[in-house]
Amino acid sequence: MTNSAPSRQPALLGRGSWTEARRVTAILRKETVGGALLLIGAVAAMIWANSPWADAYEWLRDVHVGPEALHLNLSLAAWAGDGLLAIFFFVAGLELKREFVAGDLRDLRRAAVPIAAALGGVIVPAALYLLITQGVAGAGKGWAIPTATDIAFALAVLAVIGRFLPTALRTFLLTLAVVDDLIAIVIIALFYTDHLSPVPLLAALAPLALFAVLVQRRVRSWWLLLPLAVAVWALVHASGVHATVAGVLLAFAVPVVRSEKAGGPDAGPGLAEHFEHRFRPLSAGVAVPVFAFLSAGVALGGLDGLAGAFGDPIVVGVAVGLVVGKPLGIMAATWLTARFTHADLDEDLTWVDMLGLSVLAGIGFTVSLLIGELAFGVGADEHVKVAVLAGSVAAALLAAVILRVRNRVYRRIHELETADHDHDGVPDVYESDRVG
Repeated sequence: MTNSAPSRQPALLGRGSWTEARRVTAILRKETVGGALLLIGAVAAMIWANSPWADAYEWLRDVHVGPEALHLNLSLAAWAGDGLLAIFFFVAGLELKREFVAGDLRDLRRAAVPIAAALGGVIVPAALYLLITQGVAGAGKGWAIPTATDIAFALAVLAVIGRFLPTALRTFLLTLAVVDDLIAIVIIALFYTDHLSPVPLLAALAPLALFAVLVQRRVRSWWLLLPLAVAVWALVHASGVHATVAGVLLAFAVPVVRSEKAGGPDAGPGLAEHFEHRFRPLSAGVAVPVFAFLSAGVALGGLDGLAGAFGDPIVVGVAVGLVVGKPLGIMAATWLTARFTHADLDEDLTWVDMLGLSVLAGIGFTVSLLIGELAFGVGADEHVKVAVLAGSVAAALLAAVILRVRNRVYRRIHELETADHDHDGVPDVYESDRVG
């Protein structure tokens, strides 16, 4: 398959190494649990927002806490978007850095596929959104809403309909979502910063630099690192740049390996793996579900309200961007990558598998809701929430249908990838790949 004789064309998607496959499996297990909690939070918010006690939900979202002197007297909804999602992006930044420094994506040929797919999955839905909403006053601000992929939501869907999805496709989905998150944070920083204050932004470099020095020296003491991280976050927030950017900056400062020299006396894993192990459960189990709970609640107003919402070009643009634009962009970019690199799909996979995965990537829940709030303001994005929820649910259902068609094939591949006849703890297929 991927690691066979050099005379074969490179596989467009392959299962990778056993070390990477085992790591990805552990990550996805945690994210799947987080996805279930995310769905519970979102459903609870929707039920509460459409109940006779809807006013209590809005009151809770608007409760303000925090020191006014530091300009941090924020609503709970704002704390969830600015604070909790900084943890989410910190973990995403750690994962992205690890993939490209020590993971299978060190190989540019392997990295090219998910990077190209992520770019295609951003450009095409944004273009479709702008095409549908052209001429609508103020609609252009929301062009980035349908560009995101929610890995937790997608994995919650896979837990139900795609438990036997091959390792290659799971790895591709995870890497695509991580690159997607990085693109999203760049978009947020560049296009959703209304008032930039250079002084706090420059001041943030001091605690960030000290944080970087400490983690490079493998300092783990929370009482040293946490105040510095909070200082970076607060200063970035004060600068006008969205505070979640601080999470990515802090993640990129954390070393993935202890020494850049592979054979050096200090060679070994850096702190990135340690921090990811500690913070991923917090991100998946607390940060994202709480954000979903405080952001997803929208009063639908019955069938008449839904019909009115879908009469809004912004709603149609977001939904079409997620359900049509996202898979179209990913498929087109992947096909072009295959054409120009002369790579073929792995012998066990077909373009139907890529289509199912591309449609699944149209689930754009968490970051889409965040960008919707940044584009139109908290409380002014009710129709956007309807669009994101409807588009994400539609993408999940379509992906379920497509992937279920291939479930028998996936079961066969799963049996192959888990068979360990010599009982050495490493599935035989990875050993045969290595020998080949």
